[in-house]
Amino acid sequence: MAQKGVQLDRETFSCSICLDLLKDPVTTACGHSYCMNCIKSFWDEEDRKGIHSCPQCRKTFIPRPVLEKNIMLANLVEQLKKTGLQAAPAHHCYAGPEDVACDVCTGRKLKAIKSCLFCLASYCEKHLQPHYDAAPLKKHKLVAPSKKLQENICSRHEEVMKIFCRTDQQSICYLCTMDEHKGHETVPAAAERTEKQKELEVRRLNIQQRIQEREKDVKLLQQEVEAINGSADKAVEDSEKVFTELIRLIQKRSSDVKQQVRSQQETEVSRVKELQEKLEQEIAELKRKDGELEQLSHTEDHNQFLHNYPSLSALSESTHSSSINIRPLRYFEDVTAAVSETRDKLQDILREEWTNISLTVTEVDVLLSPAEPKTRPEFLKYSREITLDPNTANTHLLLSEGNRKVTLMKQQQNQITQ
Repeated sequence: MAQKGVQLDRETFSCSICLDLLKDPVTTACGHSYCMNCIKSFWDEEDRKGIHSCPQCRKTFIPRPVLEKNIMLANLVEQLKKTGLQAAPAHHCYAGPEDVACDVCTGRKLKAIKSCLFCLASYCEKHLQPHYDAAPLKKHKLVAPSKKLQENICSRHEEVMKIFCRTDQQSICYLCTMDEHKGHETVPAAAERTEKQKELEVRRLNIQQRIQEREKDVKLLQQEVEAINGSADKAVEDSEKVFTELIRLIQKRSSDVKQQVRSQQETEVSRVKELQEKLEQEIAELKRKDGELEQLSHTEDHNQFLHNYPSLSALSESTHSSSINIRPLRYFEDVTAAVSETRDKLQDILREEWTNISLTVTEVDVLLSPAEPKTRPEFLKYSREITLDPNTANTHLLLSEGNRKVTLMKQQQNQITQ
């Protein structure tokens, strides 16, 4: 358990930038600790942005903080170096199939915690210690454990490749510059890395700028989506109101037609019944008169017949014509025809206007037009038949083929089309 505690302590006192034990530890305002040189280098890269951040929690600081060495933390790190390295490694410190093993360990190898680009070897915590203690080894470049260290060895000369051939764009060793790469443009690998690092930073800057531009575009598109949705919702709501008003208007007209028909129905029925009643009264009067005449016709006394005949034979004048003129039996069918005609006209209007409405809806186009055509088929999609005006054509232009073809002539033309 004590050994495991030592391992945890080492992880606690390691710099998250170089992954090594803290050297001249400093602590930021957010509470994270780093090697002084590591955090300075990290912030040097951020100087051009004007904002400095914590590599772990990304908290930003404006202006750049002035950091002082954390004495207590530095003392704890020194004690850890002295005590922690003496403890036997725990079981989980041995290298597994996926780990980088220490190149110095014999028997069961421990996990490497660093690889040296100068030695081209990887070291566990114990065997790495000389790189911290010996002055010549302190200058070696230590990196995170890597399995690809042998890729830095020249396969031809078995030397470390510290030179870069710009002619062939490959890493070489110093012996390569004397034979197959003789006369080529070569520079130290570190110098080429510096140049490429500058290019990389420029490319990253371009990428970051494009990311910012695309993020702005995405935000703009999101705003457009919200605007489209809002506009569409309002259009639907307003359209429903208009169509509701239209339906209400049609219903009102339907009610008006119904009321007028019923009113006219009542008027006409009343007129017909009034005439019918008068005619029935006249019929009753005629029947009574006919009865009296019939009775008179049976009178046997001649003198009595002749005395009563003048008063009974005279008929009162009829108040109505001898015949009733009635229209053809259509009655209110014309009303139905008129309503049907209105329906047909309304359908035609709606059909015509629906085309306009549909085109107006499809003309809503938020995004920009597609890219310009580049191929012949793409151009031909926009081709149109044109006719040139001979009255406005230059006098040195000859028009032909129905004023669709033009030819430049040396002599002036009379603008006679062919």
